[in-house]
Amino acid sequence: MKKQNALFFITCSMLALPGANAATVSRIDVIGNQRMDAESIRILADVKVGDNVGTERANQIAKKLQESGYFSKINVRMSGDVLKIDIQESPIVNMVTVEGNDEVSTDDLKKELRMKERSSYDESVIGGDVQRMLTIYQRKGFFGTQINPKKIELENNRVNIVYEITEGHPTYITDIKFEGNKKFSDRTLRGEILSREHAWWRFMTQFDVFDEDRIKYDEQMLRQFYMRNGYVDFQVKETNGVFTPDRQYYSVTFTVDEGEKYKIGNIKINNPFPDVPDEELYDVVVMSKGDVYNIDEVDQTISALRGTVGDHGYAFINVDPIPTKHDDERTIDLEFKIQKTNRIYLNNINILGNVRTFDTVIEQLIPMRPGDPFSLQTIEEGRQNLMRTRYFKDVQMVPSRVADANMMNLDIKVEEQPTGELSGGFGWSNINGFMVDAGITENNFMGRGQVVQLRGSIAQYQKQALFSFTEPYLFGRKLSGGVDVSYTMYDYSSLGGFGYDRDSFSVSGRLGWRLTDHWSQNVRLSASFDQNYDLQSPNGWHDANLYTLSTYFRYYNLDTNFEQNTHTGVVSNIGIGYTGFGGTETYMRYSADIVGMVKFWDDRWQLRSSLDFGLLQPIDGDYISRVYRYFLGGESLRGFDIAGVGSRNWYYTTYSLGGLWKINGSTQLNFPIFIPDEYQVKGFVFFDYGILGKPPKEEYYFAGRPNDIDDDLRTSVGVGVYWNTPMGPMNFSWGWPLKMTKYDREQRFLLSFETQF
Repeated sequence: MKKQNALFFITCSMLALPGANAATVSRIDVIGNQRMDAESIRILADVKVGDNVGTERANQIAKKLQESGYFSKINVRMSGDVLKIDIQESPIVNMVTVEGNDEVSTDDLKKELRMKERSSYDESVIGGDVQRMLTIYQRKGFFGTQINPKKIELENNRVNIVYEITEGHPTYITDIKFEGNKKFSDRTLRGEILSREHAWWRFMTQFDVFDEDRIKYDEQMLRQFYMRNGYVDFQVKETNGVFTPDRQYYSVTFTVDEGEKYKIGNIKINNPFPDVPDEELYDVVVMSKGDVYNIDEVDQTISALRGTVGDHGYAFINVDPIPTKHDDERTIDLEFKIQKTNRIYLNNINILGNVRTFDTVIEQLIPMRPGDPFSLQTIEEGRQNLMRTRYFKDVQMVPSRVADANMMNLDIKVEEQPTGELSGGFGWSNINGFMVDAGITENNFMGRGQVVQLRGSIAQYQKQALFSFTEPYLFGRKLSGGVDVSYTMYDYSSLGGFGYDRDSFSVSGRLGWRLTDHWSQNVRLSASFDQNYDLQSPNGWHDANLYTLSTYFRYYNLDTNFEQNTHTGVVSNIGIGYTGFGGTETYMRYSADIVGMVKFWDDRWQLRSSLDFGLLQPIDGDYISRVYRYFLGGESLRGFDIAGVGSRNWYYTTYSLGGLWKINGSTQLNFPIFIPDEYQVKGFVFFDYGILGKPPKEEYYFAGRPNDIDDDLRTSVGVGVYWNTPMGPMNFSWGWPLKMTKYDREQRFLLSFETQF
């Protein structure tokens, strides 16, 4: 580097006539230029014939030429009344390359380079490039990285620049300590920050690699944690870190001052709007007197108050929380002061940036129209609706006031993104064996918001091809309509207790609509043309045509912590369907299921309970084939084989006869285990139960001998592990039957895995 510095120097000299400080320039001579013409150099020097040039002016000319970056040597002098500018042009950069980088991509490094191809070589620019690339490596924890820039000289005053990188090893965090904490343990506080102590099994994350910015973020997370638990005076007094001599390991200590714990005192809302009932405002307050002070709940209350007042037509509401501390009582009184504004209405809604998506599609997704009261909450709801479609990379709602009127214009600025998906996947489960599938989906067909899907899958026991079309706003209304066409081959003769094969071609049409915020309804009309082969039937393959009209009601209300993958709420479905209309089977099908979930203990634990009911009712005594009955076992009743419970033929003891009704359910506790949360590994324990009803009376006897017929209760318990891997979710469970019959079939281990790519 010293040799290179020696090549880049500036020599400025000024020779004047004896006894004179300056001379009038009569001619300007430029010496040494090869690429740049003399006139351009004179312009860069900002000098012309007739100027007076002395020592100080010559220095200024040299400085201007130096700052241009085009020259490696500059000599400016007066020879009589002739100004001589003697220069040596900087080399032109022919090529810039980066070598030795593995942890950071070449593209990411080159984004930081200011030295570009075909630019003039500048030593100072190279130094800045090195420092910016080192910063990238330090953010990834590679503090021992060395970057050596090399200049390779070529002919015609050209050079190649090579940045040789020696990455070394990442700097791992060996331990994270806390000092001054008495209310919470070190382990609890470690769980609240982003950084982690190094361990071999953290190879899929970078949280155990030292990052100075992340440490500062950890300080903020600690403040938020204590503020959520009532410690309003909490401070991180100091954060100290120590590197090992080789800078491969780092130890960090957070010194904290917890302060005292405070509770909520009196809550007051200063409401300046006579047409906004106080009751509505107090109803949205998420805290009560005596609760532990929680900064998150304060923020939620501010947002809720702003939304409630905004729904009455008042825009740009400011809600200021004014706390009053009572140190002797360890309480904080809160006054939420709402600043008064005038009622404002929407004037125009302008949609900008949509090249492909029709305006009507966007308008159908936003819950406001010109003339409606201006509501920030409603506007945010519309933005969320648009983002959920995944039609857009970004959506901005930009309000602007109309001059001299209580009106607002709203610009909806969207940035579109590709909506087509080409996907594939593979997986394994006990019911289908190994599976490979592929498909193509267009979620915004022709810009109309329509969904078109073509998909196929091949599994060990099942093969399927599917075409689906959905119009989310049929006839311009909030009415979803669609058509599904599928062909499915079930090779169940050798799987579990099914004992049949089935080829089914199905065509169906559907309509769906929302009834309330949480309830929706779907109506479906379908025709299925099947070929069935039942190992227990002597008739071999036979045709079956099923024509079905059905309707389903769905209730969905979940509060989800996506980071922990836990939920609180209820999901339920109720369905009724009639199969007949001249088909080979005639029956009614009734179904209902409900799943209730609650998350607790920092949302890391979840209790889940489910109940599923199904009933087949033959009409006019018609026989219902075994392939359309209910079965239990496998995922529906863990600890038992697929179709492993229920009545059985005394001769075909391997296969279940199925039932005309079923009731089964499960109670499961999901909990964190010793593996850190970022790996999304949960343990669980479960209790499953189920009753499979009796088959049709025609199945009670076979060859004059009674079959094993029952509708008894079965139960099982078990444990398992759920892992949401980067490739897809995996479920491992082990179940043990508690109540079973002698002809039931057990299956202790159950595995399912599926991924998309």
